[in-house]
Amino acid sequence: MTGQPPNWAPGADLATLCLRADVVRDLREWFFQAGVLEVDTPMLSAAAATDRGIHSFAVPSAGQSWWLHTSPEFPMKRLLAAGSGDIYQLCHVFRDGEAGSRHNPEFTMLEWYRLGLDLDGMMDDVETMLRALCAGRRDFGPAQRLTYRDLFLRTVRLDPFETDAEAISSLLRSRGVALPEGGEHGREALLDLALSTVIEPSLDPARPVFVYDFPPWHAALARLRSGQPTVAERFELFLGGMELANGFHELADAGEQQARFEQELAQRAEAGLELPPMDWRLVDALRAGLPDCCGVAVGVDRLLMFLAGAASIGEVMAFDISRA
Repeated sequence: MTGQPPNWAPGADLATLCLRADVVRDLREWFFQAGVLEVDTPMLSAAAATDRGIHSFAVPSAGQSWWLHTSPEFPMKRLLAAGSGDIYQLCHVFRDGEAGSRHNPEFTMLEWYRLGLDLDGMMDDVETMLRALCAGRRDFGPAQRLTYRDLFLRTVRLDPFETDAEAISSLLRSRGVALPEGGEHGREALLDLALSTVIEPSLDPARPVFVYDFPPWHAALARLRSGQPTVAERFELFLGGMELANGFHELADAGEQQARFEQELAQRAEAGLELPPMDWRLVDALRAGLPDCCGVAVGVDRLLMFLAGAASIGEVMAFDISRA
């Protein structure tokens, strides 16, 4: 294909569709050789994401609302609690309101869990998989690992655990970043804005960069590690100017997980957002006992963008939302 394909045609050319098929095959082979079991969990759930930054699609049926999953994480953890051992899944996931050059409301996620690994071990696992998958397809430099704190200190000379909102606002204004409308801005929201608009674009796109030990407000489903400061045992991987992966040392405390769900629902209520049902089955599974494990989710379409040198996610999908 040359130029912009007609609306009925796929957005990805044949070579990219073949690359996609080859990558999926090689991923499955890598996990098979690593002894990780492939699993298949439902796309429809009676519960939905409570995180105020993630929005689930509701699917009404026979007088009941079901929800398309935004990640296979919750049922995969139920399998882990039931004794599955190391597992992975390749599936389509759905997130409302996500569309753009790097986002599509429906996209492909690779998620896997390893028992007994700490955060360093899981980063090693991700890097090993990435190098095996990219071998012969696209080269990249040695991986770099930085704590969230060191990343801010090196890049903008601010300590994210100690700096105040005015200093962050001043940084953003000096870099030409427009502040959100609405008066005063919370320190955490300003740090997130600085990370996405100032710091992430400064990362070397030609090498994997793991950022780890996030502030507690970024814990999501990760454990907290006490210290000076307390941090969330979470990492994100950046490559090719994009976030490719998000990993946790998984929270196993049922009471803490329930409290986080309830806090997220309270934040959604305060923001005037829909209040979806929390996943009580996950809480019950954690109460039964989740083995010590780390998990990671990888955006497969973004990985394909890196491998193909594509500028937009629609170039690596047969039909993105504009052609669905």
